Amino acid sequence: MKHIIALILTIISFISFAQEENKELLLAAKKANNFVYQGNELIESQDYVLAEMEYRKAISEKPTTEAAAYNLGTSYYKSGNFDESLYRLQQATKTATSKPEKHKAFHNIGNILMQNKKCKEAVEAYKNALRNNPSDNETRYNLSVAKICAEEQQKQDDQNKDDKQDNQDQNDENKENQDNKDKENQDKEGEDKEDKKDEGDQDKKEGEDEKDDEGKPKDEKKDDKKENGKGDEDKKKEQQKPQPQPGQLSPQQIKNLLEAMNNQEQKVQEKMNAEKQKGVKIKTEKDW
Repeated sequence: MKHIIALILTIISFISFAQEENKELLLAAKKANNFVYQGNELIESQDYVLAEMEYRKAISEKPTTEAAAYNLGTSYYKSGNFDESLYRLQQATKTATSKPEKHKAFHNIGNILMQNKKCKEAVEAYKNALRNNPSDNETRYNLSVAKICAEEQQKQDDQNKDDKQDNQDQNDENKENQDNKDKENQDKEGEDKEDKKDEGDQDKKEGEDEKDDEGKPKDEKKDDKKENGKGDEDKKKEQQKPQPQPGQLSPQQIKNLLEAMNNQEQKVQEKMNAEKQKGVKIKTEKDW
């Protein structure tokens, strides 16, 4: 019995809590709707700043209020703030529970993307709008325009890629030609340097030959220089010997004369010795 009473009290408490929560949710929804209504009134008077404030209040009271997010996105769109409008409308597509609300959100998203020249993304947005309302001719027309725009953009992108590739190929070809040209110039410079070196060696050799007065090869010139050096040395020694003065006998002449006198004196002495032995008197004067 006690358990039954406890269970009944728990159920009553739960019901009371649920009722209180529902009352709070209903009150929040009511406040949110009032803020949306005030925001709509401000939109009508083109006061987008105050309208934005009212829509924000509505979202603060009830974040899932799709009308508040959609209307806020619309107000941003009308004021030219496309980035913020896109964000709010995408938020509205997630919170919306009815197809008409989703259709309007996707339709306006497509319009914003077209404003931003994002035609391919706009095509997908209009397709989503038609999925929620296939009979909307305005959305269908916008979709056809978006498709044409997307095709043109794709052609332009392909052309840009081709042009970029052509430019890259041309640059690669020019670079290759320049590299080949540089290599040819380097090879030519190397050949010129080698030719100049050979010419320099030839000129040097010819210069050495020209210095040889007798026109002899280099090896023979060395031999001649050696022999000439030796002759010059003998000549120098000869010049260093005492030279006789005019009217004087040289040392060699004096030496020869003395030897002749000695020889003559020796002959005279021998003759005198022979005469002594015979007893004949001979002259003692020198005959010279």
